[in-house]
Amino acid sequence: MKNIINIGIPSKGRLRKDVLNIFSKKKLKLISERRELIGSVKNKSNIKILYLHAREIIERLGDGSLDLGFSGFDLFKESEINTQKKINVLKKYEFGKANLVVAIPDPWIDVQTIADLEEIAFEFRDKKKKRLRVATKYPNLTREFLFSKGVTQFRLVSSLGATEAYPFTGSAELITDITSTGETLKVNNLRVLKDGHILKSQACIFTSKKNLKKKGLKNLIRLLSK
Repeated sequence: MKNIINIGIPSKGRLRKDVLNIFSKKKLKLISERRELIGSVKNKSNIKILYLHAREIIERLGDGSLDLGFSGFDLFKESEINTQKKINVLKKYEFGKANLVVAIPDPWIDVQTIADLEEIAFEFRDKKKKRLRVATKYPNLTREFLFSKGVTQFRLVSSLGATEAYPFTGSAELITDITSTGETLKVNNLRVLKDGHILKSQACIFTSKKNLKKKGLKNLIRLLSK
């Protein structure tokens, strides 16, 4: 049905909880169906809720199969430029705050800044005949940041799980990761470079530019982003 408003909500974690809270504050009662993958809003037959991975929400806003969605600003900025151009950031919330950072092993006492990292990268290349490996779930933002700082001698390693463990399993020399308190990094003997802050992130509500004229969407946007 073409007048159904499709809303993407993160399927797990803290973000999901905080987003559900917005709905209850606005007196919108969510009803879960089909193993909590799909839902609806009580007394609003024109709204369909889809519980998806936060990254997928961005992709589906980009292709127009979602009209509204909640996700992190970091995931929006990590997506392809073409995807970003098709999405509006409606509002940034005061929750889901975290920073995307460059973190290195604590024992690297000579490395304090990105410039020091650049030196190490050249040493690696010249002496060990290999590139510094950077484990990350954010390849686009990481590449862009390091290049902008003049660091070019590195290789990205795609992280599928706990990125902070990569340097200690010999899978990478350093990482970029999202962190809210920095505790997980400390526990894993990692520290953030002094100028290693890539991006400030927080939870946002987004809309697909393609479907803005959909009936009832403007009122819903007004209600949810108030």
